[in-house]
This record gives sequence, C-alpha cells and structure tokens, in this order.
Amino acid sequence: QVQLVESGGGLVRTGGSLRLSCAASGRTFSGYTMGWFRQAPGKEREFVAAITWSASMTYSAESVKGRFTISRDSAKNTVYLVMNSLKPEDTAVYYCAARGSPDTITYTRASSYAYWGQGTQVTVSS
Repeated sequence: QVQLVESGGGLVRTGGSLRLSCAASGRTFSGYTMGWFRQAPGKEREFVAAITWSASMTYSAESVKGRFTISRDSAKNTVYLVMNSLKPEDTAVYYCAARGSPDTITYTRASSYAYWGQGTQVTVSS
C-alpha cells in the first residue's frame, strides 16, 4: 500500500523559503512520476512541479519556475520541494502525489495521480 507523508510546511514571510518533504513508502517507485500540487481556499487544485523517479526529469508550473525546485533522494524514498522567494499567492495546502506512469503529457493533471498525501499548509504573510 503506497503511503505519502508530507512535512515542512509552515508560516513564512514574503521572500522567505521553505523545504517540503514527501516520504514515500509501500513499493518501489521506479517508473513512477511524483508530483506536488497545491490548493488555496476556494480554488481548484493546481500543478506545481513533478519529477520522474528513474530519469529524474523535472517539470514546473510557470508560476513557480525559477523559485521552486523539485528533487528526489532515491535512497531515502523522499521527494523534496524547495521553495524560495515565496509570495502571498503561494499560500495553500501543498500535496504530494504519485502515479505509476512516466509519460510526459498528463503529468499536470491531478486526476492522473493515484496516490496522495494528507497535505501540508504553507502560509506566506505579506
């Protein structure tokens, strides 16, 4: 059974940084795509970044390019999201997700991910 556990959220001021972690367990993730999504109150869940486990290809939403970096540590079965230059509009619950496909077309779609963590709150104050 796949389990994803996020940590690292919190309250930070504009311009600050946070590192989110997603500890994955329950299977071998070779061939999987791991993603980060976020959802602000009253808004739909949106894609933030993704990484393919084996090839370590990365993808980021335009709104976070140059500020957020996704990476993974295979030895620790953990995916990270380093967030720099945070803005109030980055405030949201951040979710880690996993899917058993490395395809490069649907990785931005939340519906294509089968497994989700419980989420971690990120609040950026102005």
